[in-house]
Amino acid sequence: MGRSLGLALYNLTASRPKAPPPAWPDRPEGRLVWLHAPGPGPLPALAELARRLIAEDRLPILMTCRDARAAPHGITLAAPPDDMPAAARAFLDHFRPDVAVMSDGELRPALLHETAQRQVPMLMVDARAPYFTGDRKGWFPGLMRSLLAEFDQVIALDETSARTFARAGMPQTRLRAEGRLEEGSRALGCNEAERAALLRLLGTRPVWLAACLPEEEEAAVIAAHRNALRLAHRLLVVIVPEAPDRSDPLARKIEEAEGWTVARRSMDQEPDAETEVYLADAAAELGLWYRLAPITFLGGSLYGAGALRDPYEPAALGSAILHGPRHGAWASSFARLGEARATRVIGTPGDLGDAVGDLLSPDRAARMAQAAWAVASAGAEVTDRVVMLVRDLLAARA
Repeated sequence: MGRSLGLALYNLTASRPKAPPPAWPDRPEGRLVWLHAPGPGPLPALAELARRLIAEDRLPILMTCRDARAAPHGITLAAPPDDMPAAARAFLDHFRPDVAVMSDGELRPALLHETAQRQVPMLMVDARAPYFTGDRKGWFPGLMRSLLAEFDQVIALDETSARTFARAGMPQTRLRAEGRLEEGSRALGCNEAERAALLRLLGTRPVWLAACLPEEEEAAVIAAHRNALRLAHRLLVVIVPEAPDRSDPLARKIEEAEGWTVARRSMDQEPDAETEVYLADAAAELGLWYRLAPITFLGGSLYGAGALRDPYEPAALGSAILHGPRHGAWASSFARLGEARATRVIGTPGDLGDAVGDLLSPDRAARMAQAAWAVASAGAEVTDRVVMLVRDLLAARA
């Protein structure tokens, strides 16, 4: 791509950096795939793409995002460079990516120009509409068209998004309306023998799960269980505390305040017919409880700092999802599930108890769980295609 008038004008609008250049982590060894998210929204889908490339191809992954708090396991996380020629060159000199995967539609002209100059293949995924990063103001003639022409493939969210990219100058031969990447997490595993034994023990008994419950929400779950027990006296709640060391004080609190029978997984106790509350002390076994409990409340979402688990975890395993208004790191996932009416939002302990009672009807829980599963599993074919594109581009570059 030539240094167009538009790019020259764009670079002239750059403000002086307010901070020194970031201290980037070391470049991973091997052929590096660079994924860029302009914000937290695209992160779940890019994390799933990264997981696939790591698991299936053993490729090192660099992810850049301004708002990421922690890198998923096995991913190198870095802040993107300021969108100015010198910063872009320093970033690319340091990381030397072999393929670049952008998302949403964000265009960083200085960075993309330098990437194209080095003949690094570029993809755009989950493409909604093209836009320049930041708050650069001005007229940049031909700049968007020339940048889009450098992409090997743009995968748009839908036909409307594809038409938006086409009007902006993306060549039709490299533009596809295929939908979103898969966002869902892999289904958490479990010990199948344990699952079968507990299933026999529980029989037809109704069960609900409070997953990763923080201390500030314990009273809400106890109150909700008290209310729901009026509708189903055999109802069992399985509580997975956020902190395992809460098990002892929580058991005492429940026994003293409610007089309920509490059993503890860490003490090899079983949830027999007399048990009203079962404390499952290890978050590592959530895959087991999602399978056994038709209803899951996601801890941290009511009064905590935000949901502590990805809602696609229970969605992938057929458990209907209840949650409060605090989404934590999973805002985009909750939004998509909410649009599909695949979750139920609760605001008070009374709401939680009512929702649990309502979903004790198997057909209602099943409808919600099916809707959640459909959202969690959507996009798998799109992710498959992007994985193949990355492989093809790396092979062509070999």
